[in-house]
Formats: sequence, C-alpha cells, structure tokens
Amino acid sequence: MEGTTGVIAMVLIAIVAIEHLYILWVEMFAWETVGKKTFKSLPEELFRATKSLAANQGLYNGFLAAGLIWSLCIDNLEWQRYIALFFLGCVIIAAIFGSITASKHILVKQGIPAIIALVFVLLTYT
Repeated sequence: MEGTTGVIAMVLIAIVAIEHLYILWVEMFAWETVGKKTFKSLPEELFRATKSLAANQGLYNGFLAAGLIWSLCIDNLEWQRYIALFFLGCVIIAAIFGSITASKHILVKQGIPAIIALVFVLLTYT
C-alpha cells in the first residue's frame, strides 16, 4: 500500500494480526492460565472440559492472523487490497457474531480495530 494512508493501513493490519496471534496463544496454549483470567465468568470446572474447544477456536484466530500477515507480504497492490479486505471482513463478522453470542466487549476489542484498519485500506485506494 502506498502513501501515508497506506502505511497507516499496514500498521493497523499488523496490529489486528498481532491481536489474533495473541488470541491464538491464549486459546491454544494458555487456556487454563490466562484464559481463566480473561473469561472470569466461566466456572472453574469448565476450563478443562472446554480446553479442546478453545484450542480449535484459537486455531481459527491463527488463520485470520495468517491471512492478514499474508496481505502485508503481497507485492501486487490490487491483490494486497483484496486479501486485506477479505480477512479484515472476516474479523469484523466474527466480532459481530461474538458480540451477539458471547460478549459485547468482543466488538470493541476485536471489531473496532479491524473496522478502522478496513477504513484505512479503503482510503488508500480512493
């Protein structure tokens, strides 16, 4: 992505990707430690029972991060934009669904950064 707006878009995409790598780590490798601190409303006995479900969810967050990182590595500006828009859109849809089904905070913590990044990607090409 070119210009100042493009640099800002790339930084924002990287931030969203890092956030999803962190979620991957929590859900796949730190579910019974950091996960307990993050999801305080979940009863203690469910953490072991949901460990494999959380790991599966973490893997999907890793795929989102991988797609966002991939978008930063593409030389063709048109395809870079398409891939970034697709994966940011996936994050936004997942955040909306998560805010409806799990916690409103998901929209703020995951959706808003992705929406801001998406806006900057769109602004880069107008």
